[in-house]
Amino acid sequence: MSEEKMQQYLQFSQEVQQAIADGRPVVALESTIISHGMPYPQNVQTAREVEQIIRDHGAVPATIAIMNGRIHIGLSDADLELLGQSRDAIKVSRRDLPYVLSEKKLGATTVAATMICAALANIPVFVTGGIGGVHRGAETSFDISADLQELAQTSVAVVCAGAKSILDLGLTLEYLETHGVPVVSVGQEAFPAFFTRNSGFKADFRLDTPEQQAAFLKTKWELGLQGGVVIANPVPEADAMPEAEIEAMTNQALAEAEQQGIGGKAVTPFLLARIKELTAGRSLTTNIALVKNNAVCGARLAAALKQI
Repeated sequence: MSEEKMQQYLQFSQEVQQAIADGRPVVALESTIISHGMPYPQNVQTAREVEQIIRDHGAVPATIAIMNGRIHIGLSDADLELLGQSRDAIKVSRRDLPYVLSEKKLGATTVAATMICAALANIPVFVTGGIGGVHRGAETSFDISADLQELAQTSVAVVCAGAKSILDLGLTLEYLETHGVPVVSVGQEAFPAFFTRNSGFKADFRLDTPEQQAAFLKTKWELGLQGGVVIANPVPEADAMPEAEIEAMTNQALAEAEQQGIGGKAVTPFLLARIKELTAGRSLTTNIALVKNNAVCGARLAAALKQI
């Protein structure tokens, strides 16, 4: 797409536009976490707090959503409120982008769609909670998140707390390896599992400092190796949940989803909501803590990337 044609789809907030003009670091944020990932009002409150954390650590937040036929790069307070309360926001992945834009629907971007939009806006660092992956039972259902294919082809670094423990993490890592997506862990060798710090699997590489991570990204992309990088930043120890407890509750929630015939894009929101109920809200507290922790990591990485 030519630069001119692309611009007709992008609408930058004043804050983000100014940051780009000034050469300051910008961090992309998804909007599905607001519309489908957390209940109201914690979703909007968390979104505002995460944006502020990014500002406090030397970068500018750019929450991304689809509104009125445009990709909004940076949202107003009213936009966040609309997404947080709307029951009509469409969960947008790669395949949905043209429909939601052309039909001027309200769209909340997933990891995959946010990566695409961030790349269009030349924002190389994106912060989220956890990436999607290969679902349990995928050998018969073929249920694999579009996030993984996007990581294989779109050159954006995704800072996350690993992949959600509701997935088949072994197969998720195998898929990423097959498609040449590096998985970098921060502060430990283990690949984290969203609510918990250790999935039982190792990441490909351990790079603890933002400077090391930035040098890695610069080298990868300068070599012409297209595609993303997973920066797996474990949930802080004080906020992590016990692995055995989360596993038991995940299995229960998965069984209930199957009984109720829930599939496709509806699975993850159902599982997260059910685990929240089963943990009496503790999983939501962990979810909020890990997103904020990722915001710090992402802002520092974006700043380091600008330095080099």
